[in-house]
Amino acid sequence: MKSQKNYPYNEVVKFYTIREMLDLSVQDNPDKIAFEYKENKKNLQKTYKEFQEETFHLGTALSSLDINHKHVAVIGENSYNWLLVYLTTLQSNNVFVPIDKELPIDDIANVLNHSDSEVLFYSSKFEKSIKEIAEKAPNVKLFIGFGLEKSDDKFLSFNELMKKGKSLYTSGDMSFINQEPNDTRSLKMLVYTSGTTGMPKGVMLSECNLVSVVYYGLQVSTVFTKCLSVLPYHHTYEAVAGILVSLHMHCTICINDNLKSVLKNLQLYKPDYIYLVPAFAELFYKKIWSNAKENKKDVLLKILIKISNFLRLFGIDLRKTFFKSIHQSFGGNLVKIVVGGAPIRPEIGEFFDSIGINLINGYGITECSPLVSANRDYFNDCSTVGVILPCCNVKFEDVTDDGYGEILVKGDIVMLGYYKDPELTNTVLQNGWFKTGDYGKFNDKHQLVITGRKKNLIVLENGKNVFPEEIENYIMNIPYVQEVIVSGIKNEHNIESALLAEVYLNKDKVEELGLTDINTSLKKDIADVCMPLPVYKKIAQIKIRETEFPKTTTNKIKR
Repeated sequence: MKSQKNYPYNEVVKFYTIREMLDLSVQDNPDKIAFEYKENKKNLQKTYKEFQEETFHLGTALSSLDINHKHVAVIGENSYNWLLVYLTTLQSNNVFVPIDKELPIDDIANVLNHSDSEVLFYSSKFEKSIKEIAEKAPNVKLFIGFGLEKSDDKFLSFNELMKKGKSLYTSGDMSFINQEPNDTRSLKMLVYTSGTTGMPKGVMLSECNLVSVVYYGLQVSTVFTKCLSVLPYHHTYEAVAGILVSLHMHCTICINDNLKSVLKNLQLYKPDYIYLVPAFAELFYKKIWSNAKENKKDVLLKILIKISNFLRLFGIDLRKTFFKSIHQSFGGNLVKIVVGGAPIRPEIGEFFDSIGINLINGYGITECSPLVSANRDYFNDCSTVGVILPCCNVKFEDVTDDGYGEILVKGDIVMLGYYKDPELTNTVLQNGWFKTGDYGKFNDKHQLVITGRKKNLIVLENGKNVFPEEIENYIMNIPYVQEVIVSGIKNEHNIESALLAEVYLNKDKVEELGLTDINTSLKKDIADVCMPLPVYKKIAQIKIRETEFPKTTTNKIKR
């Protein structure tokens, strides 16, 4: 068993509750734009003061309906109203339950029932199905529609509720303002994980968990002045590490209205940082090279990268000048992309660094609120997931001959447990240590290196341990491979004796490269890219898929 202590960190303003965090932002920058977003084809803005007042209006309205110490759920696309419900609930004595908008109706009802939610806020997307959801979730007493025009006893109009709350608040109703807060270590947010296998689990997070991610996360990796908020808000990566961190740093959050509009909104809002999953970074990377090749500038781009990197050795940084057209495609101000949720190929990080954009890779899991480690802007290595947060410790169990072990985390970011599941909680939480199910180790610079998931581990008949994710990263270097899963091939004794690579190809890229004998080409290319690996990690068989792999709602392949 190995353990690692923490790095020194920068000063960040200390706070203890989400209400205090928002108060600090309003005190320091009341007229700063907190949110920019589109609504009915109009570009709207809200200052920090306006946003805080609207949380008071909504909170007062809910308090008037006796919604106290209740579980409040929300489902819908990313929107200003979603965030208004989120921050209002976090400032109250209620528990916030975000629900994945991509779930089937039966699963939505299951989450509502299992979470004991009594209130559901929903977007216009669910107006046609809300009655069916209500029938299947009988314990929900109030349904509040963002797009609903008129209220009745059970289905309330969000706009009418806001007007009522504003009237009560301006008339002197202080019931929400004077609400007695819960203990910061009690349940505040109940998040149902999508997971790549198995049924969703209700992860119980406290206010202390959320505050710790914001406060200590900022001591490892800072943010700047304006972000484009892209990832789904029901996911803790965006909701906590993205939204709450940005609010504490008094940033302007620009709400992306559609995944297809990311590049267009980068041009519109011109952010200086953005949170993404690696799939987006991979897409940007391939698009840049594809455009360069199409315009016959790919050779020039390679030359400029070499010249630029050479000049940087002598303190001369011309990346903004050399790669101006690329920067303009991102709006002109982008200096940082934060990625998490899946591994990122190191060469993509090196590329973005070469053109003058920091690609910061981190590691986390919903059960850790969700951030465990992140690279620093000035100490960045995308082959790692950076340094651990100062509020927690990491150790490794069942360490292999290669020095990798299961990552265990202890500290203020670790969840309270799984809702209504003490047996599973006791399995993964032992003496305060959370068993992540991920394997990794520290490198000689004390940066955390992730190998793969414990449940994906392949044990070959020769006793060698193989993490498929490592080999998959190599194979993803092949330009026409879009997706890949490596698995074990079982022999007659039902023991995994060799490795299979199942791939889904980018047919446009195959055609562009003029590949006629794709099986021969793929076999040769996989052998070439996997050359650095030991013999037992070499691919023995290849299978080409006709369709993409099934995925979770967070775009992870289901193994």
